[in-house]
Amino acid sequence: MTIALVVGAALAVACVMLVALPFLREPRARDDRLARPDELEQRRLALAEERDRALAALKELEFDHRTGKVSDDDYRRLVGPLRRRAAEALRALDLRAAAQSPVRSGGPVAPHG
Repeated sequence: MTIALVVGAALAVACVMLVALPFLREPRARDDRLARPDELEQRRLALAEERDRALAALKELEFDHRTGKVSDDDYRRLVGPLRRRAAEALRALDLRAAAQSPVRSGGPVAPHG
């Protein structure tokens, strides 16, 4: 029984050391700062933020119209510009994505129509 306790204690110490070893090692000096996005990435982020703001404004306008806070006339006057803003941002993001992604077929894509 004493041998079993000694073996069990040794096994427990080994398990604790194995789990604690990554925390006990000296940390490596590495730079963990994020890289600053380049100009193209900043433009893409700005377009995505504009898209998100326009879609959020549309959602809020829809909600306010449905709850009666915004009249039908005001809704019709406000919804068009918001939809155009959202569509422009989406279109710009799509154009950027299409320009950055390589064509998989190896050649130019013919327009359908």
